[in-house]
Formats: sequence, structure tokens, C-alpha cells
Amino acid sequence: MHVPLTPIRALYRAVDLYAKKTGVVSGDRRFTYAEFGERVERLAFGLLSEGVLPGDRVAFLSFNTHQLLEGYFAAPLIRAIVTPLNVRLTATELTGILNHAEPRLLVYEADFAPLVEQLRQVCPNVQNWVESGRPYEELLSRGRIQRPDLFTFDEREIAELFYTSGSTGTPKGVTLSHRTLYLHMLSISATFYNDETMVELHAIPLFHANGWGRPQCATFHGLKQVMVRRFDPAHVLRLIQEEKATSMSLVPTMANALLNCPELGNFDVSSLRQIHLGGAASSPELVARMEAVFPCPTMAGYGLTESSPVATSARDKSTVQFADEEDRLRHRAMAGWPLPGCEVRVVDLRMNDVPRDMRTFGEIVIRGDNIMDGYYKEPGATAAVMSNGWLHTGDMAVWDEENYIHIVDRQKDIIISGGENISSIEVERAIAAHPAVLECAVVSAPDPQWGEVPAAFVVVKPGHTLNQPALCEFLQQRIANFKVPRRFQFSDTALPKTGTGKILKRELRETFWSGKDTRIQG
Repeated sequence: MHVPLTPIRALYRAVDLYAKKTGVVSGDRRFTYAEFGERVERLAFGLLSEGVLPGDRVAFLSFNTHQLLEGYFAAPLIRAIVTPLNVRLTATELTGILNHAEPRLLVYEADFAPLVEQLRQVCPNVQNWVESGRPYEELLSRGRIQRPDLFTFDEREIAELFYTSGSTGTPKGVTLSHRTLYLHMLSISATFYNDETMVELHAIPLFHANGWGRPQCATFHGLKQVMVRRFDPAHVLRLIQEEKATSMSLVPTMANALLNCPELGNFDVSSLRQIHLGGAASSPELVARMEAVFPCPTMAGYGLTESSPVATSARDKSTVQFADEEDRLRHRAMAGWPLPGCEVRVVDLRMNDVPRDMRTFGEIVIRGDNIMDGYYKEPGATAAVMSNGWLHTGDMAVWDEENYIHIVDRQKDIIISGGENISSIEVERAIAAHPAVLECAVVSAPDPQWGEVPAAFVVVKPGHTLNQPALCEFLQQRIANFKVPRRFQFSDTALPKTGTGKILKRELRETFWSGKDTRIQG
């Protein structure tokens, strides 16, 4: 029997099997899965009443809330396309995305009302604007659709449209079909979920690649889902204690913020069973610090919007025996090995596998059930990253005989100094190991002798001091001399980031290459 593959099946599995169980916690509101399912069906009816048709985009400008989670299912339920927007973007950036996606309707939180007033003037193709308070509830009061026949769904239709972070250039719209989302959900399920008593804390914003693809999976298994509206370290720690959260996904900057939270020791975090790190490179030191504080395994992973997003994780592998604790931490901080249904290779320019020696650089390419259907309205850009069924990620890595992938850098972030390739990630890990460093980023800066050299932006922890000579002495014990940054900026101000916590290296790099370099110590 061929039953269409769609995340709608996750919704109704939860409704049928876990109707009376608390499914969603959002602020002071709680919904059972029966109540959540009804709200999704009412939102679907409301969208239809506003003229939303199959294939139309329904955008959300929202922090992590139950309304946003309802939208993840309501739009695909009527064969429309849900489009969560990055709440950290400027009016100009959002204008570009909205005029490209052309959603018929946009749901927004009251916090963004002033921003929406600006957008209304320059986004004429958005026909309806619905505030998520009383107007949203009025939308839900209009009626309720009947449960649709699964066999009326076309699994190849697009269900979600996500725009990339824009950390390396103009955001692109990534299209994900019903089939892609369902199979990615099964892949995550087979890897991480085997207990319906788990409690998922949605700490990563859901406006980007499903906040690591958890909502459908958590719904499928009937887990309690706790919405973290805005990431605040103390608030997250309190939610872990109050809701007895068992799992959460974090980007490294979030993990670092938790570790440096003054209230860290004031909360009971013993319920946690697994923590996943992704969105940027992790380090063995970060994993060690997390596992010292939180009583559960912490493991890195890898993926991108175009892969739904999870492609690999650094979970244990039965054929890998760690030499010692240092080796275990090193493996846990890697991108890891592929999830079921996903193939990952590290290749040269001719698509040949590079040697599995953990030294030879190559580009990560991926194929599998989790890969996007293409960039929205951009067939040329889609063709540029696809080669004989393989997605070119632009990420450089090394690998070993056990298929453990270790990210070296983005192609654009590799620093070529005097003919030597320098991984900015490697240098960042070395800097981050210093106890006075809160966060850091390394980019290339022009140099008349070497062409370009590493330059470091270092944010110092409150109450600590650090200068260039002390840091250089520290680094000389950890990395080769030619990799040590030649230019530094020390500050106590956070580095610029995308909405998902990725440091905007492009912005930092322009400090040097735009000719406006006036702040950096040499």
C-alpha cells in the first residue's frame, strides 16, 4: 500500500494516540494533543476563509509560540506552504524575502506591529495581515475543517519554505516537500527518539529549518513540547526544572551562554537525557564543559537548511572504540556520521572521495531523502549546488574510515596565508579554550606580504581581562605559529549574529576588506 508521506500523519498520530496528554506548553498556556489538533484544524479553516489556496504561502513573524507550531501543521493541512520568517532581520531584509515568497497571509506577534506597518507599505502581495492575539483567535473561531483523507495528499507538493540565514550572502528560499519532511522525521526518530515520556525543549528558534527538525518528530511521538519564546539562559534553566525537559538542541553560542549564566547552579537540570549542538562548529572543550554541568551526553551534529536540516550526528558508533576521554570528547565535537536515509561524502573538485586520513580537505556533499526540492524560483541556483543527485554544501571537511566527518571550514572562510590553508574554525577552537574567552570569531584580513592573515575578534568574559601577548602565548602551545592571528580586537560586546545564533563572519570580514579598518590591533 502506498500511503502518501506527509507530516500531517504526525499530527493525527498524536491526536489519536495521545489525545489527553499535554502536548504543547507555551508561556502560561497548555494544550493537550486533542486541543492542539483542534486548534490546527480551526486555523486551517480560518486560512481557507481568508482565501488561502493550495500552493499559497502562509508566513509567520513570530518567536517560538504555540501559534507558530500550529502554523507548521495548519498550512500543509490545506496544501498551502508555511513560511516562518527570521525575527531578527531588518525591514529591508524582510521586504526582500516577502516580495520573493509573496505570501497570501502573514501572522505576526504584537511585538512586531511597528515593523509590520513598514512592511505593509512595501509588500503589496501580502493580502492579509493577522496579529497573533485577538485577531488570530477570531480567525480560529470561524469554524473547523474535517480531518482530510490522507490519500488526497500529493507527497511531492511543497509544504515548507525556509529562507537561509544569509550568513554568507543573500538568503535563498529552500523548498521542502511533504515527503522530504516525513522521511527526515523518521530519520530523526530512528536516531534519537525511543521514549514517549521525553520532553522536548524548543530552544532554537523554529523560524529556521524547524529548529533542527524537531517539531514534527516530537509531535509524531506524542512528546510534551515546551516553547522557549525567546532564549534567555536563566529562563531556559527554569523551564528545564519546571517542565522536567529531557532533550534540547542548542547552537554553540546558546550553550556558552548557559554555561556562563550566573544562576546556573540554582536549578535542577537532572531530567536532561540528551543535548544536541549544531548550527556552528563545536569544540571538545565545549562538550566537556556541558557534560560537566548537565547530567547527559552532549553531541554535535551537522546539517543545513537544504538538508531539512539534520544530516549527521556525533552519537556513539559501535565500531568505534575511543582511545581515552580526550578521544571521546574529540569525536563528540565532530559533525559525526550520517543519519539513516542520508549519504555523506567528502570529495575533491572531480567528485572523487578524498583520503580518509583526517588531514586531506574536501567538500561535503550529501544525498538522501532529506535533501531539499530546490531553491524557490531559482532553478539556476538549484542547478549550481546539485551534481548528479548530490548537494554541494560549500563546507570543507576531513573524514576517517568510520565515516566520522570533521568540519574544517566554509569554503569562503578558509584563510590562505602565504600559500598555507588555515581553518578559521581550528583557530577559533584554540582561542575559545582560554578560560577568559566568552566567544570569538576568526576571519581573513589583507596583508601585503602574505596576501591574507588570520584576524580574531574576541569577547572577554565579565570580570576577566585578556590582551594580545597573553592570548598569543596561550595559542602557541596549541596551534602552529603561522595559524596564530596577526590582528586582534578585544571587547566585552557580543559579536553580530544571525537569528539562529551563527556569528556573522561576513560582517566582521568586511571590517578589513571594505577599507574601513580603524579598530583592530595589529
